[in-house]
Amino acid sequence: MTTTRKRYTAKFKAWVAVEAIRGGKTLTQLGAQFQVHPVQIAQWRKAALEQLEEAFVDGRRRKAGESEFDTEALYEQIGRLKMELEWVKKKLASSDEDRRSWIEPEHPAISVRRQCALLGVSRATLYYEPVEESQQNLRLMQLIDRQYTRAPFYGSRKMTAWLKAQGYRVNRKRVARLMRIMGRD
Repeated sequence: MTTTRKRYTAKFKAWVAVEAIRGGKTLTQLGAQFQVHPVQIAQWRKAALEQLEEAFVDGRRRKAGESEFDTEALYEQIGRLKMELEWVKKKLASSDEDRRSWIEPEHPAISVRRQCALLGVSRATLYYEPVEESQQNLRLMQLIDRQYTRAPFYGSRKMTAWLKAQGYRVNRKRVARLMRIMGRD
């Protein structure tokens, strides 16, 4: 005497698996309720949990091991773009003044921050406006220039001592800064 094997519909299996996943009853209680062996219910629950992720995938199928993006191609493109950017920066070895003039604050797509990064310009230099030297500093620079042409071996210490002897109240750091501006350092 042979018994025929019971066949369950997919809908019935899903219903029992959901009940098992909820966890309101034990597998034994569910087996008695639905007239199915508890081991079979555990297998259905396991299969449902494994296939649950596929229910939320958009209709496209991906091969095993294939990610949403081709990461190797993306890394290759990033590397190429970095090399090109470095090449452009080398070729554009112009003064900061020129590069600052290329920045378009009203550009619709590229922010000022990004433009500065692409050109290798600090945003601080973009907004910096140099202050003119005071009249007193200009007068001191004329005196330093005259004395330096007479005695080109004078450093900032000797020049400070000379200016003090002329009646000017200056310190060595100021004199060194003015000499550096004039290219006399």
